[in-house]
Amino acid sequence: MLLEPLDLIVFIGYCCLIVGMGLFVSREKKGHVKNSKDYFLASKALPWWAVGASLIASNISAEQFIGMSGSGFALGLAISTYEWMAAITLLVVAIFFLPVYIKKGIYTMPGFLLDRYDTRVRTTMAIFWLALYVFVNLTSVLYLGALSLNTIMDVPMTYGIIGLALFAMIYSIYGGLKAVAWTDVVQVFFLAAGGLATTYIALTMVGDGSAWEGLGMLRREVPGHFSMILSKGEMMIPDGKGGIKDAYLDLPGISVLVGGMWIVNLNYWGFNQYITQRALAAKSLDEAQKGMVFAGFLKLLMPLIVVIPGIAALVIVNNGLDVGFVESMKDPVTGIIKSDRAYPTLLQLLPVGLKGLAFAALTAAIVSSLASMANSTSTIFTMDIYNKYIEKNPSESKQVLVGRLTAAIAFIVAAIVAPALGQLDQAFQFIQEYTGFISPGVFAIFLLGVFWKKTTSNAALVGAALSIPLSVVLKLMWTDLPFLDRMGVVFLTLLVLMVTISLIEGKGKDHLKGIEISKDLFQSSAGFKIGAMFIILITTALYIVFW
Repeated sequence: MLLEPLDLIVFIGYCCLIVGMGLFVSREKKGHVKNSKDYFLASKALPWWAVGASLIASNISAEQFIGMSGSGFALGLAISTYEWMAAITLLVVAIFFLPVYIKKGIYTMPGFLLDRYDTRVRTTMAIFWLALYVFVNLTSVLYLGALSLNTIMDVPMTYGIIGLALFAMIYSIYGGLKAVAWTDVVQVFFLAAGGLATTYIALTMVGDGSAWEGLGMLRREVPGHFSMILSKGEMMIPDGKGGIKDAYLDLPGISVLVGGMWIVNLNYWGFNQYITQRALAAKSLDEAQKGMVFAGFLKLLMPLIVVIPGIAALVIVNNGLDVGFVESMKDPVTGIIKSDRAYPTLLQLLPVGLKGLAFAALTAAIVSSLASMANSTSTIFTMDIYNKYIEKNPSESKQVLVGRLTAAIAFIVAAIVAPALGQLDQAFQFIQEYTGFISPGVFAIFLLGVFWKKTTSNAALVGAALSIPLSVVLKLMWTDLPFLDRMGVVFLTLLVLMVTISLIEGKGKDHLKGIEISKDLFQSSAGFKIGAMFIILITTALYIVFW
């Protein structure tokens, strides 16, 4: 289905605005040559609202719009736990981890590991993160974005992947984090406006013209899809291959709240380069913390934008409200209804004008995340690999050049790998599971590194080295263990190993690079505390209502 002329005008206008703004903010004052601080940390000049907007624009991508909406189609509101628990996690990171990072003056997460441990730990984790960003994150976002272009406009997958990669490259590779962060402010507007428009239209279709009635219809038609805590055997969902599986394997009941979900969120929001890089680029710690509160409020809103449309799509399919809609949900090759086709199919229902806005919102989410991931990939490679092993003490201009080349290569590799994800039903869950192979080790290394001065470098290296092998072994040998629970088991195992090794090796003494923690380090402003309190109250209320 091709976009109408008005939709194309809206969409092209959005593309021109983003590229133009990205190039405009990337300009340097006369006589000033862009240096590594400018390119990788946006000159450390971001205000709180830009930090918060960039955090969300970097986070919300095709994996949410397409992947999480698809999980909403299959699993229901329970998938929102990733968003609502993230709001609380942002507060934890802002209070306990961000002050340490900013005090250390680091550029990258591997840089922190060098400061706390040694070169071996830094390099090992840098390589893991580079592989994760390129082969899981960039690849999956390119695939899901191309899937939306294919569903909405019948653009071949290959062309869609190439086009999205080129769009993100135009401004992000030249301007660095400054271009990415400031365009993210605009991207968030499109993301929210277009996303809410899609939700409204989907609900009015289900509710026979009334969005409020449509929401009530969803709760009556699929009440099981409004349960946040799933029991074993309660819900069977598509496995993407024509069969079914237990939804409990994706979201294992109460352990979601007390187990692996915390590892997922703390790893993502606290130790993830392309997320923490935004906070590190803030004007001050207070601005960074307020930015994270702002992002927390936006996370509470996200299920309305990305999950509710997926549930609405399920009701449309179940009730046969639109034959063309049902056909568009099917994989063109296998004829199987694919959960991840829910959101792109919904976009086809929007009226002229709104369709262009919603398509711009989806593209904004995709492009902003691609730009952020590529920029962080280039930051880690340049600072932690190139500067260490390839050329010692390169000039500032050389570092910027290497960063740009790295980002370009990352896009090329991801574009080549992306088509291989076509067999997935819920790409969002794929991303979470395979990111979870490394998350337990990362969490253990950072947690002990910040809060236990006795943690040794060898213990950290063991944690880094065993995270993936332990995860693979458990996946193969304990097939009915939900991947979130598997992450919890691996984390606890690594924690015990690291503590044991540290005590034996260090003989009970503090490590030379142990971090001195004082009460003063964790002070925050009244504004931050008030915002944090409201986030906690709202999140608690949401879980009580939808338990």
